Amino acid sequence: MLLNRLSRIVQVGSKLTTSLQCNRLRTSLPIRRSLCQAAHPNGALFQISDDKIQKYLERLRLEYYALKVQEQRTRKDIQRMLLLSNVVEMYEQRKIIVDNLSSLKELKDDKDDEMVQLLKEEREAYGSILFRLDSEILNGILSMDDEEDYGSLIMEVTAGVGGQEAMLFARELFDMYCGYVEYKGWEVEMLQTEDTDIGGTRHATTVISGPDAYRYLKHEGGVHRVQRIPATEKSGRIHTSTVTVSIIPRPDDFQVELKEKDLKIETKRASGAGGQHVNTTDSAVRIVHLPTGIAVECQTERSQQKNREIAKQKLTAKLMQIELEARFSSTQALKKSQVGQSLRNEKIRTYNFNQDRITDHRIEGGTAHNLKGFLEGGEQLDDMIEKLRRSQRRKQLMDIIKRECEQ
Repeated sequence: MLLNRLSRIVQVGSKLTTSLQCNRLRTSLPIRRSLCQAAHPNGALFQISDDKIQKYLERLRLEYYALKVQEQRTRKDIQRMLLLSNVVEMYEQRKIIVDNLSSLKELKDDKDDEMVQLLKEEREAYGSILFRLDSEILNGILSMDDEEDYGSLIMEVTAGVGGQEAMLFARELFDMYCGYVEYKGWEVEMLQTEDTDIGGTRHATTVISGPDAYRYLKHEGGVHRVQRIPATEKSGRIHTSTVTVSIIPRPDDFQVELKEKDLKIETKRASGAGGQHVNTTDSAVRIVHLPTGIAVECQTERSQQKNREIAKQKLTAKLMQIELEARFSSTQALKKSQVGQSLRNEKIRTYNFNQDRITDHRIEGGTAHNLKGFLEGGEQLDDMIEKLRRSQRRKQLMDIIKRECEQ
């Protein structure tokens, strides 16, 4: 009888391995393990054996089979079935494993040492399979409730409190995100940038496109605080400045078209620093978008044609933002929640140069070191974002279970 059981373990384990390989999510094992140990509001851990999760999974199973026997299915029904099938299949495999473990407990202890060892190995084998199933089931639940993804996003980086120092750090943050885009293999399109004479940035707007770009970068929206001694500080005093980052999703079908008949283009002589070029040629350009009344100016280049192109890019960026905010009624609230009023006490992350420390204030264990490496936008930033995603997914799991149990 025991040999039959061990044979059955091998068969179930083999079938499970094939299934998990076919349906494997992108989540790594450490992430799956942390999701299995998502903190419950009362301090306990989420387990598939919890009554609430069992109730939810049973509801998913019934929904799946109801769709399966349905004679006519819409495209939405088919997509829902595909999402449900992975979770339901693993849930049913789990029920088989639990039944086998229960039957093992009913067996009386045998005095034969070899038989005791075999029973122990059988329990361990089933336990290992059960752990793997629980990991994949929890991830399956989360993947079914993922918010809509977008093919691209608009990122705005704006200097906040701190004057020139804030502008210098805005440039460093913007370069960090450009490095991260390259690290992830995404694409970037510059829409607008306002740079300073000393190498800082007042404001930069860019479009970032790529798989999962929005799902990763949405966590970067907020107030970033920097603490360091500026290069211009003679007394060695530490200054605190802020930079705001906002992330706005951009649908795949989104486009903004500038029609020449809607534009009023004016030229004038440039003003400010620039030597003999200033006040001698009409190189500065001002464009007014007649339907909205939005006006932009550019005089950064000596060529009127180049200033015209840059002004059009600025206008496109502003119109794009307005159109997106009109599409997403919650975008204005989203942006406000991300950037607040750019005050120092609204920070989501602190970059302390004296201590060579980065601290994300939204997660436990959110402190890292090596600021130089972090600002390169590579693996260290990716690790921080992964921690944020795991934390968010834990909260998401709690919300799913709470919502379903209230129905």
